Amino acid sequence: MGGDLILAGRPAIVTGAGGGIGRGHVLNLAAAGAPVVVNDINEEAATALVAEVEAAGGRAIVSTDNIASREGAQALIARCIDAFGSVRILVNNAGNLRDRTLLKMTDEDLDAVLTVHVKGTFWCTQAAAQAMVDQGVGGAIINTTSGGHFGSFGQTAYAASKGAIASMTYTWALELAKHGIRVNAIGPLGTTAMSKTYRTADGKPGDDFDPTANGPAVVFLCSDEADYVSGQIFGTGGERLSHMVQPHYGKTLVMPGGWTLDAIRRHFRTQMQGQFGAFGILGKPYPFHDGVRAPVKEPTQ
Repeated sequence: MGGDLILAGRPAIVTGAGGGIGRGHVLNLAAAGAPVVVNDINEEAATALVAEVEAAGGRAIVSTDNIASREGAQALIARCIDAFGSVRILVNNAGNLRDRTLLKMTDEDLDAVLTVHVKGTFWCTQAAAQAMVDQGVGGAIINTTSGGHFGSFGQTAYAASKGAIASMTYTWALELAKHGIRVNAIGPLGTTAMSKTYRTADGKPGDDFDPTANGPAVVFLCSDEADYVSGQIFGTGGERLSHMVQPHYGKTLVMPGGWTLDAIRRHFRTQMQGQFGAFGILGKPYPFHDGVRAPVKEPTQ
């Protein structure tokens, strides 16, 4: 395919790759020399993308293995090894949405999202990481999280999933480093079929972003040039490349002998309220300084 082949000979898997952000990852990985397994339950879309990669001189194969089961995830990793001899890169991109506010959400809504995002990411990573350990030459795993885990109205399941993936990223980076496996994540921007459900606070669609623009960051993070980067999350896409700071404790008050209710009453508002800053994915100013109270009901006649 020409260009900077910094991933030449490093077989890669991208889940949920038939369109949108996943498609961008495939095109960029293939252009960097990686043979790619294009995984999507939409076989037609995956086949079309493989043809596009091959027409540009790259190597790719189709996988329709469903990563919403352990068996599907294991079959996907095996397919990559059978076709290309090893697995060196895994990009966990597959996702879905069941947007509901808390009071309207069903168990089925919650399970549908957690299974694909959290369990799918876990199953694929466990299988790929074991293969990478057996191969003995290291590897790179890229997870997909989102600023949605800061809090996103109507997205309990999605926000929970993305928060879980962020925490898994930190944990796996610690566990797998001794095997030469780096684990990072991105929070991508991209206008896709899934993101078109999103509305801003005034009910309007969000801005348009080219979903393929996240791919260069993925290529870099998968390369040896990023051998010092693990356990990190980056906001990618559009014109940005931002570091998502790992959660950490902020202002801490110390009370010799421990805190009593009386002491908390004396100090909490004056010391803590000023710390409550931007809130939620949109980063709006903290909205609850005046209190959160039940609506006043008119007395019945």
